[in-house]
Amino acid sequence: MDVVELLPRLHLLRFAVGQAYLWHDGGESTLIDAGAVGAGRAIADALTALGRAPRDVRRIVLTHFHEDHAGGAGEFAALSGAEVLAHRLDAPFVRGEHPGPPPRFEDWELPLHAAAAAHLPAGEPVRPPVVTAVSDGDLLDFGGGARVVHVPGHTDGSIALFLPAEGVLFTGDTVAASPVDGAVIPGVFNLDRPRLLTGFHRLAALDPDVACFGHGEPVLGGASAALRRAAARHPAAG
Repeated sequence: MDVVELLPRLHLLRFAVGQAYLWHDGGESTLIDAGAVGAGRAIADALTALGRAPRDVRRIVLTHFHEDHAGGAGEFAALSGAEVLAHRLDAPFVRGEHPGPPPRFEDWELPLHAAAAAHLPAGEPVRPPVVTAVSDGDLLDFGGGARVVHVPGHTDGSIALFLPAEGVLFTGDTVAASPVDGAVIPGVFNLDRPRLLTGFHRLAALDPDVACFGHGEPVLGGASAALRRAAARHPAAG
């Protein structure tokens, strides 16, 4: 796992598949997404290397239930005592009460998904026994007030987190950056692509300076303009 400082208060944690983020408010931290199975210990080690402790992380906010984002949540919660939060529609899948619905793959996505899945660790995740449900418009106590933005489409309970006071947007998998040229694009492997595009346009209407994606390099300046240009290239369904 690579650890990259994006801003003085923001670190990217890059896994073999996907990534998570650490936001720091003084002595308290928030983890946005938690990697795949087995990532909990690696996240704890990364915090130690940053001069922090796992117990400094007060909350783990999951943008959706997919295994490359939520698989490490239970393990790291057990190590840190952090509260786990997810949208109410995805929370039952995070808890492992039953499997979540699979994506509706487009034909061209199938080989990409197979290649990504080959890099995911085997085994069952440690399930957090308690997941706090969040909903659209909720304000979470970090980053000067982090607003939950419900953007269904990738999953029914996909969320983004917008920190207006900091100009930072965490998009989850609703938005991505192309591994080829870094272009901002809609996310792939979706449950409902038309709904995803509606959510994509909702995020593009915000005014972040920094955009942090579930996959691909973040945009560290002028993110609002980059999102709006991408939205223009990908119209939402009428």
